[in-house]
Amino acid sequence: MTKTTRDKIRNRAGKYERVILADIRKSRRGKHHDLLRGIFQDLESLPKGSAIKIPLTEVNGTTVANLRSAVHRASNSRGHGIETLSDEEYLYIWKGPK
Repeated sequence: MTKTTRDKIRNRAGKYERVILADIRKSRRGKHHDLLRGIFQDLESLPKGSAIKIPLTEVNGTTVANLRSAVHRASNSRGHGIETLSDEEYLYIWKGPK
């Protein structure tokens, strides 16, 4: 490596702030974070044989497919099993096998 190449690399290294990896949150905070937090709070207290019913008009234009995908991703990361069903007006979510 030539001296000018080493100088360019050395100058680039200080452009951005460095952080310790242990200080970085490992989970992502997606656009559905607040909605999912409420869903999983309700699921924790949900009696067996019941489902929560989420009106699709109250999910800020999120499609059923995107909402269902976000719920399943979150349940997998939490180690929960869930089942979902939807119709034109609601998304139903209940506890399922893990």
